[in-house]
Amino acid sequence: MMSLCLKPLSDGAAPGWTTPQPLRWYDRAMEKDMVIKDFNVSEKGHGSYWMLGILRWVMVLIFISFGIQKFTPQSAHGIALYISNSPFVSWLSIFGIRGEADLLGIVELTTAALLAAGAFIPTLSALGSLMGMGTFAITWSFFFSTPGVVKWSVSTDPIAWNLTGEFLYKDIVLLCVCVVLFLASLPKGAVPLRSD
Repeated sequence: MMSLCLKPLSDGAAPGWTTPQPLRWYDRAMEKDMVIKDFNVSEKGHGSYWMLGILRWVMVLIFISFGIQKFTPQSAHGIALYISNSPFVSWLSIFGIRGEADLLGIVELTTAALLAAGAFIPTLSALGSLMGMGTFAITWSFFFSTPGVVKWSVSTDPIAWNLTGEFLYKDIVLLCVCVVLFLASLPKGAVPLRSD
């Protein structure tokens, strides 16, 4: 379905007469004040927003270190169990153990690069944060999908997890950091509760 907007004619037609024109996506975005130039970089924000830059650079370091590790044989074999049991990324096994780890390493290094560039280009900040959200949502799901990580019981210890479970559970915090960075990158019109 095509939306129409009415624009005044400039060719000397009768006053008040308009001709229908298709309403393009960027016209709708302009009407809502949500254009690319309105995206934000936390380091350039007002008030306490500049402190979000600390979170950005911590996430860059995390993604660089995790990404580099994926290219080692130890890491490739270490994550194979999580990937093979995941409902979201088990399809990566078609690349083999090293291939799936290499692909994840490339994704993590790309996320780090986007977050770093996001300190200067706001849309890259939003894209890098969104990729980080996807990464940590998937890795946090390993907590539930990997056998032996969590033992559910109705006893005195309702949730018992091993060291791997403790390692995976912290990803909820990293997921939330990426959500905060993503929301801070969006235009005010998209996040109405935000104030500078």
